Order: sequence, then structure tokens, then C-alpha cells
Amino acid sequence: MNLSFGTDGIRGPAYSELDEVVVHALGRAAAETVSRTTGGARWVTGRDTRTSGPALAAALAAGLRAAGAEVIDLGVVPTPVVAFAAGLHNAAGAMVSASHNPWHDNGVKLFARGGTKLDDGAQASVAEHLARIGITHGDRPAQRDVARRDQQVRAAGDSDAATNGVLASYEASLSDAIGGRSLDGLHLVVDCANGAAAPHAAPLLERLGAQVTALFCEPDGRNINEGCGSTQPAALQAAVLEAGADLGLAFDGDGDRLIAVDSVGELINGDRAMALFAVDLRDRGLLADDILVVTVMSNLGLRRAMFDAGIGLTTTAVGDRAVLEALDAGGFSLGGEQSGHIVFRHEATTGDGLRTAVHLADLVVRRTAADPLVRSSADLAAPAMQTAPQVLRNVELTSGPRVLPAAVQRKIDNVGAQAGPDTRLLVRPSGTEPVIRVMVEAPTAAKAEALAERLVEMVRAGIVETTG
Repeated sequence: MNLSFGTDGIRGPAYSELDEVVVHALGRAAAETVSRTTGGARWVTGRDTRTSGPALAAALAAGLRAAGAEVIDLGVVPTPVVAFAAGLHNAAGAMVSASHNPWHDNGVKLFARGGTKLDDGAQASVAEHLARIGITHGDRPAQRDVARRDQQVRAAGDSDAATNGVLASYEASLSDAIGGRSLDGLHLVVDCANGAAAPHAAPLLERLGAQVTALFCEPDGRNINEGCGSTQPAALQAAVLEAGADLGLAFDGDGDRLIAVDSVGELINGDRAMALFAVDLRDRGLLADDILVVTVMSNLGLRRAMFDAGIGLTTTAVGDRAVLEALDAGGFSLGGEQSGHIVFRHEATTGDGLRTAVHLADLVVRRTAADPLVRSSADLAAPAMQTAPQVLRNVELTSGPRVLPAAVQRKIDNVGAQAGPDTRLLVRPSGTEPVIRVMVEAPTAAKAEALAERLVEMVRAGIVETTG
């Protein structure tokens, strides 16, 4: 069987590439590999709201149990709650989700014991073990019967009480993170993307004191990320303006990323949020070594803002797993991605949309109370950084491997060499979707658009030539 890990676990179309048999086998491979390498035989699992979620989560748990693991199933919870619970129970973790992908995809994210993302070596070991287990298409009906029969076995640890205990501890950790302060007086509009945050985000923020208007909190299995959430925040922007709210908060399907909206409807993406958090943590003596960890996708404006603030940068490849590895290697406390994955490493083991939301809301409360020049979230966010013109494009792949042909890469390198010192190009295969991502930063929006279109045409022509 050939199933590969991307930048954030395994993903694919549900029931075609990723069905009960595959996920059952992955559960067995993960339990036999991760439990052996990191110790312990207890696992915490969760899922988002996709229609394929219940069956795939049950198959995953069945595969884990088939290899001797004890499984605590949390049901529909955000990915960071699974990671938190893994730390709480000194367990490994697995989340059934395809994050920001459409409803018909699904995936599995794996966590080592204690709730940290699996490193490349551990993921390779799981993939190798999965290949040794093997899935033979001729035996698939029999294997599906085995997977479904295994699903009938429930572990003693599965209970609403276990889930409620984890959620209570998680909420307490968020309150502790802001020193027990209240969000009283803050009106928040919250977009839960009809995903894993839908049952949890609004009630939690209300208990912390905020007035909350909730959007997209009615998942039906197929509406996850549909016209909503962190990748499509236009509805949230309109709702913030209509309500005259203080702040908007948009999560993705599995709740590990956040994109915010300020009081005048402007987006606060991951870069701008990190600029705010880095300076705030530095001023309070909580930014380890005065270093922020970012990826190659972070905007030039963030880099300039951090230079002006005297904060150093460590740059990684794309993916919150790469950010986490750099945070741990350097002993740093804050890092993240432009897409909204932000890691407060002194508090958590992974990116956490709700934690980011609570910190941002608390920062707005503190700064508007302390600084007469900061009367709103817009007053706070706008000066944090000056965004350099940046254009992002996706080139869809219909077949073939997710790689750039060498000849295309050489042409891209030549364009980059001629573009000038104030221009930055990045063309890379996505680790989560069948696309090639193109990013261009330039001194002007017009130049960025022109270069992006040129690169997109190069990539399309190169793919057609390679696969045609």
C-alpha cells in the first residue's frame, strides 16, 4: 500500500483514496509504530464534522485497538483539543480531519505521546509499517468486514465524562493563559466554519466574559468550510461591520488556525497576529530570546516590522510541523504561519485557533484599557506591520506527482534572478492539496500580479508537457 504523509498528516478523497479499510490499517500501523517508539499504549482520538467522519474515526479507533491500544474517543473536538488531551493523559493522539479542505475529503493527523506532531522519521516509520501490512484490493470486502467488526469493540475509556473532563481542563488552560482576566465588554463575531469548533467556541468565549454572535455553527456533514471559515472570511467581515463588533474570529474546519477581522472589517492574518503577539510577549518578558519563528510564506512586511522592533526571526519551510521543530530546537516560545496556524509553545504543543483567539481578544481588552490612542482592535492591528504587495495563486493538478519538473524550476529560478532584490518568488507543491502554490512579493501590486501570472503559465505549460 502506498499512502504518503504531507505537511499535515494524510489526506485524500473520502471512501476512494481514504476509506475504512485504509484508515483501519493506518490505526494498526500507528499504534504498533508510535507506541513502540514513544512508549505507552493509550491514544486519544477526535474528528471534525464531515459526513465521512464517524465511520473513519470508528475505523481508526478499531485499528488502534486491534494493535492493543486503549482509545479515548473525544468525538467532535478541534485538533488542538486532541493534542491537549494527549498531553493531559500522556497519550498519543489522532485526529480525523481534512482541515480546510472541502467536505468530500478527509484525513488523519497523528500526534506522538504528549501531543507533539510526529517528526519526519516517525511519519516515515508509520508509512513503512503501513506498506508492510498491505492492502490487497481483491481482499477489500473481507478487510472492510474486519474493520467494521472491530469497530463494535468499545474501550472502557470512551465516555462523555472523559470528553467533558478534557474540555473543562482545556478551557481552564485558556483562562490561565490570560491570567484569569475577563473578556467582559468585548463583542465578538465568531465563524466556526461549520467544523470542529462549532459546538465549543462560542460557549467557551461567553464563559470567559465576551458577548458572542455565532456564525456557521450548524454543521450538516457537507457544509464544512463552505463559504465560511478562515479561508473564506468575507461573510465574517460583513457581519462584524453590521454588528459594530469589536473583533471577528474565523476558524478552519478542524480549529487549529485563526484568521481575525478588526473593528473596521480589515483582516488580521497570521502574520499580523504574530507581529502583535511578538511585541506584546517581548514587552512582558515572555518572548524567549526575542525570537519569532515564521515560514518562508510570511510577508516581507512582517520581517521589516520585527527588524524595527528588535525581534529576530527564524525561518522554516511551510507547515506548522516545521515551525514546531524550530521552536523546540531553539527553545523559542512563539511561531506560526501566515495562514493562521500560531503556536504558543510555552503553553501548547501545536497550533490552536481558540487559544490564538483568546490571546488576541485579551490583547484588545488590555491595550484599549491602557492606551488612550488605542480605542479599537483596528487601532491596535493596523500599525503592527505594513504589508508588502503579495500575490498567491494555485495551479491545480489533475494527475501525476506533486512535483515541479526540473526544467520548470530552472525557468522559475531565472525569473527570480532577474526580478530584483525587493522581489521574492516561491513556487512549491502543496503538502495538503493537489496543487502547486505560487507566491510573489514585489514593490508594487502590479509587478507582483504580472510576475505571478507569468509563473502560473510556466507551471501550467510545464505540467502539460510532463503529463501530456
